[in-house]
Amino acid sequence: MSSTRPNERGQATVLVLGLAMAVLLGALLLGAVARGIGVQGEQQRAADLAALAGARALHKAYPRLFEPAVIGGRPNRAHLERAEYIALGRRAAVATGRRNGAREISMSMPDARTFAPVRIRVVVRDAIDVGAGETVKAGARAEAELAPPAGASLAQPGVGEYNGPLARRQGKPMRPDVAAAFDRMEAAARADGIALVVVSGFRSNAEQSILFARHPDPKWVAPPGRSLHRLGTELDLGPSSAYGWLARNAKRFHFVQRYSWEPWHYGYTLNAGTLSVGFGGGTPRASDGERSGSLPSFVPARFAAPIARAARRWNVSAALLAAQLYAESNFNPFARSPAGAQGIAQFMPGTARSLGLRNPFDSDAAIDAQAHLMRDLLRRFGAVPLALAAYNAGPAPVAACGCVPPYPETRGYVARILGLLGGAGETVAGGGLEVRLVR
Repeated sequence: MSSTRPNERGQATVLVLGLAMAVLLGALLLGAVARGIGVQGEQQRAADLAALAGARALHKAYPRLFEPAVIGGRPNRAHLERAEYIALGRRAAVATGRRNGAREISMSMPDARTFAPVRIRVVVRDAIDVGAGETVKAGARAEAELAPPAGASLAQPGVGEYNGPLARRQGKPMRPDVAAAFDRMEAAARADGIALVVVSGFRSNAEQSILFARHPDPKWVAPPGRSLHRLGTELDLGPSSAYGWLARNAKRFHFVQRYSWEPWHYGYTLNAGTLSVGFGGGTPRASDGERSGSLPSFVPARFAAPIARAARRWNVSAALLAAQLYAESNFNPFARSPAGAQGIAQFMPGTARSLGLRNPFDSDAAIDAQAHLMRDLLRRFGAVPLALAAYNAGPAPVAACGCVPPYPETRGYVARILGLLGGAGETVAGGGLEVRLVR
């Protein structure tokens, strides 16, 4: 005869059924959690890939932002408006996100108000099925950017290049004898009221490759290995107001205008080696210059002379100074930032005092101080991207990492200036932009 009472057997059955239900519900819950985790992982992957695809599309189109809108009175098909540029990135991001399973996807640019946005943000917000007809909203976010390189590497000399010592004038490399001849010509020009600007000097075959890839028209840019600039004897000079003086006087200093259609390109002819690669004495079959031998077209006329003076005094590229001023203040002598930076070159009060700049709203004095500071930073860090980062973020974080620090504002600042320089035909060692996933 059993010792278990009937009501106890019923209680045990209920307990077993309850435990079974709890196990089943737990399994369902764990399954829903696992599904949710899996879906969220898929959403993050879709967001990452979408951000990278959008950034790559922007990277490809970036140089077109800096192309002139009009050339020779006609619209330039290579030019891209900012709205079109952003739309290219959006289309690439959304299409890639959807190909990877995202249904509700949006793209934005945190720095869209700048003249050349470089940062892209993608958000995916899709519903996750958790079972029993229930869904919850979940999301993933990713950001990618066009970033300056972490450091700078100098291009190795190529075949047929001049590989001797180089002197620099206004930050541009050239043979020492060419530099001495330019000094004499520049002094004579200054005595006549002309401020000569060195736009370009020695260019390696590697640098010429970049320039030719950007403008593959041999009438305007020679293919790598054929440019006379690789010999260290050629100078592209400006501004355009100096062309007449150069045409009348350059021969006195052993410089000749190489090509009739390039009034800015002068070569030094006194020593051997300057009439090579098939151009000596005859009608030239190609050209090596950029589209303009003057300051970049975005420089207001009133600031051309102060920039030229500062570039000459501190041996810094005039195009670099001009691109900085555009990015800092859009050439507004009375600009003020929320952080307290002042004037056309956006000096903080302490930095201005350290450079002896009494009035940051005096544009001529501020441009001279800007060139002074950039000369010091270029000497310290040895690369344009790093010097620009130190100008924006201060030298300490750049020195700490030996890189452009991971501050969105600083990286965007450096990228925009490198873009402006590229658009002006200025090649910068270590100056290419990279696509990076940052979040």
